Parts: sequence; C-alpha cells; structure tokens
Amino acid sequence: MTRTAKTANIIAPKVALAVTTALASVALAGCTTGGDAPRADSSYSKAQSALAKGEAAKAVTHAEAAVQAEPRNASYRAMLGAAYLESGRFQSAATSFGDALDLGDTDPRTVLSYALAQTAMGNNKAAVVALRENENNIDGADLGLALALAGDADRGVEVLGNALRAGQNSAKLRQNLAYAYALQGNWRGARVMAAEDVPADQLDERISQWARMGKPEDYQMRVATLLNVTPTYDAGQPTYLALGNHPAHAEMVAEAAAELPMQEAAPATFAEAQPAAVAAPAAKPAAKPATPARVAAAPAKIRYVSNPVIQQINTDYDERRASAKKRPSNRLAARSSQRRMASTADKATDTHLVQLGSFSSRKSAENAWSIYQKRYPNLKGHDMVITQANVAGKTYYRVAAAGFGKNGAAAMCGQVKASGQGCLAYADSTGLPGATDKVIRVAAR
Repeated sequence: MTRTAKTANIIAPKVALAVTTALASVALAGCTTGGDAPRADSSYSKAQSALAKGEAAKAVTHAEAAVQAEPRNASYRAMLGAAYLESGRFQSAATSFGDALDLGDTDPRTVLSYALAQTAMGNNKAAVVALRENENNIDGADLGLALALAGDADRGVEVLGNALRAGQNSAKLRQNLAYAYALQGNWRGARVMAAEDVPADQLDERISQWARMGKPEDYQMRVATLLNVTPTYDAGQPTYLALGNHPAHAEMVAEAAAELPMQEAAPATFAEAQPAAVAAPAAKPAAKPATPARVAAAPAKIRYVSNPVIQQINTDYDERRASAKKRPSNRLAARSSQRRMASTADKATDTHLVQLGSFSSRKSAENAWSIYQKRYPNLKGHDMVITQANVAGKTYYRVAAAGFGKNGAAAMCGQVKASGQGCLAYADSTGLPGATDKVIRVAAR
C-alpha cells in the first residue's frame, strides 16, 4: 500500500505552519513489556507533559519508552517525531513521522511535520511528493508555505493565492503568502503583501530577515529558525525502535517470504570485495518468530490544543487596524522569535546518487530496490539507477537512488548507515570505478 493511501488526511505535532507541539488529552491503553518497564500510555503522557513545558530531551526519553513498549502505535510514533523535531533532530523526526504515516496516521499535521523534517535535511523531493499526494486534505495556508519551503515556491504561491481569492483572508494566510513570495524571489510582492499586517516601521526588518538566509545551502537553518529549534547532531532513530524490527504477525510471514530471494544475492557488507556473501543462500529460520506482545488495532486520535500562526504579527497594531478581538496567546507563538529566511531549499537536486548495494545479477538488484523502498520511505519519489560494473574480473550490478542534491544524498546515506547498512553518496558527474556504459534508470512511479 502506498503512503498516499495510508495518509489520506494529514499534519503533525510540531510544525510552524499550523503547527502545534503535541499536546494530547487522550489516555491510551498501553501494554507492559514486562519487569519494571513503564507502561506505554504512562510514558506517552509524560512525553506530552515534557513537550508542553519545552523540555525536549525529557520528551524524547519518554516518547522512546512509549514506542518501545508499544511499537506499532501510530500516535506514539507521531509523538516521538514531535519530540525529535523539538530537539532539532530532523533525521530522526522524519523517520518517526514516516513510521506514523505507514502505521495509518491520518492527521494532516503529521505529513506537514514529515515534509518539514525532510526539507531540513535537503530532501526536497520527498517533502514535495508527500505534500502533493495529500494536498486535498491540508489547509491551503499551511500547504502553500510548506511547498515553498520545500523548493516548489511557484506552486506554493499558487496554492496560497487561490486560498486568498477563495475568501481565506486571514493574517496568517497573507503573511504566509508574503513569505512564499520571498522564497520565490518576488521581493516586490513579498513587501506589498507583508505590509498588509506588518507595521511600516517593522517592514524593512521583516524583509531583511527573509533575505539574510537566502543561500540554497541554508535550508536546514531556514527550517530550524522557522520552528525556533537548534539543530543538533543526529545519528538517527535508535535501531531498536525501527519499525521494520517490529512487524505485525501477518507482515512477518509476508516479509520473510518476500526477502528470502534477496538474501541469496545480497552481500553481507557493502563492499564488492566479498562476492562469497553475495551467493550465500539464506539460512532456514530455526524457529517460528515470536508473536509481538501486543499490537494496537488502530491509532488513537490526538486532540491538539494550540494553533499558532507562522508569522508573528504585532497584536496591538493588528487590533487597531482590523478592530478585531485580541487573539488568544499560545506557547509556541509566545516564545518563537519568528525570524524568517529567503530563497528555496537545496535547489541543486539530481546532481548526486546514493548507492545502496551491489549484486551479482540485475534481477537481484531490481528485487533489492523494492525492499530498499520499503525499508527507507525517504526513497519515495527517487529514480532507481542500476549500473553494471566490472571489479576484479567479476560483474556486479550496483543499485542506487538518483535525484539528490549533495547535502540530501549525505543525509540519506547517514540514515542508511544508522540502520546498520552500507551506503555511498557520490556525484553523478564523477561516477564510480569499474562502471561500464550499461546504465538502467527507472523513473519513480
């Protein structure tokens, strides 16, 4: 099933588009993993409380405990993504939000948070694909700016303009449109639209804030500043929490059958210098895998209780101008600096590839690609490239994903390595030793 089918309704716990920090009011029935391990629902509740207080590190600890105790609960995975995002750990956040979507999360905030985390890693294509697939279920004010941040500024401006003409004439939408104009490079439009809500004596500073981070390579800083978080080193989500390590019982049977042929050809390590491992037959399972302690039948719904806008507006000025009631305050808007940046994220896409494996036959390489796609959701939207190579007198078929910028390729490779697999990011113009002219490229569907 595609992510599109699973996420018919999407946004996530912590995005500065309509974003909220995940404040949930429901108590979920958890399970105890044995011994003195905390209950899943107890850890989940503590993670909510920590996020509400801005204690990101504690939120991560408790959310990881909740996911460990009940690994197939979509709401727990989304909460974990929110905690990672609050901590500035974009790679882990993207993984956790992606897991939540795969488990059936139907909250539009999840896809927005997923897209923002991908944008922060330079994976514009993955972000845009997720947003486009769910654009009918996301509020136009949020969707438009998310697209612009992910490098599709023209489409973002179009979405926001259509929403404005349809009557959604709010300060939030106007300022999102102004920022999208800036990301598009339309500074005149940005100034005119921003002036609708920003006092004249603050307008130059607002435009300057957008312009200060206009370099394509500033994509991570743009997202971090938007969310008011500090990027930190991120080795990725802990391997023991990987969704692939916690399949449903039916999935375990299906996946075992699907992956068995791959093991015949897959090398034990990334190096092509170990062809013996390529041909090694899969070992027969010694025993039937144990049934998970408990699997949630359906993800519990979270009630989000704050609705900050993406732009910080001078409240007094807005009141005098619109003669409207003072809008209620919220935690995120109150503490956010709301500094803004210009230009789109990593525009230099389709310059690098990420090699995922090397196999003794083309068929094995093709089979491996489908498994890689399931294992790494970030590959969605990227083309498969199989290159024939001759190394030490032997023929190999290297399978790689195309369509990355330099930084996006490095981030993707980091995720693969964090899961214990080999990976190599390289420029398309450079190529790899031993490669022949036989290259097969299959466009993403």
